[in-house]
Amino acid sequence: MSSPVSPLTLSAIVTGLRAAGCVFAEDEAALLLSTATGPAHLAAMVERRADGLPLEHVLGFAEFCGLRIAVGPGVFVPRRRSEFLVRQAGAVAPARPVVVDLCCGSGALGAVLASTLAGVELHAADVDPAAVRWARRNLAGLGEVYEGDLFAPLPASLRGRVDVLLANVPYVPTGDVDLLPAEARVHEPRVALDGGGDGLDVMRRVAGAALDWLAPGGSLLVETSERQAAVAEETLRAGGLVPRVVVSEELYATVVTGTRPGRDGA
Repeated sequence: MSSPVSPLTLSAIVTGLRAAGCVFAEDEAALLLSTATGPAHLAAMVERRADGLPLEHVLGFAEFCGLRIAVGPGVFVPRRRSEFLVRQAGAVAPARPVVVDLCCGSGALGAVLASTLAGVELHAADVDPAAVRWARRNLAGLGEVYEGDLFAPLPASLRGRVDVLLANVPYVPTGDVDLLPAEARVHEPRVALDGGGDGLDVMRRVAGAALDWLAPGGSLLVETSERQAAVAEETLRAGGLVPRVVVSEELYATVVTGTRPGRDGA
């Protein structure tokens, strides 16, 4: 499909975006041109991006594991490194799995699993009302979305039945939040970023309750930084789970998995 005719040329957009500090100005300009519905829309999109709004919020979507996930102001943008978390979740999922996506944000992780695993029973939850609205949009027809703090809004019938518990919890230490790029610090909800003193406060809460929700052989999967992995591993072990740490150097991603013993009588 050809780009809309516009007085803003590709080179002019690239120059403006580069002046605004956009590192990948050429790629961003191409995306803006291909998404704009006309010259006025394009000019407005370029202006919003140059003003520092996250590219995905300007476009109205984020590319994630081959899907276009609807996002906008007020919701956490799924990061490419979290594709590794989704792949790890898919690898441990049994046939027709029961999947819970905690701290679901836009619902991106659950959407990918629902589109790639057959017979998924999907449940997602987030404490942020804005995130819940976006998740319900992205997971319409794919699963149930609940508003509330971690496990609190989930139906009690899920206890002991969850095969895959994804928890993409916030894990930035409180003292580091102000060091994040402005796109995250200014335009994304702090509740989706701030993980407490060492960044693992929310993860500890999830790990402390996970055993009660997981099916025998079911797994909790969380994303951390590399420096947090050892503490996260011990936290999952203390919660009664068998932990394992896997790292993707390509995506600079670290995933800690904790499995409840017991499938096949083990």
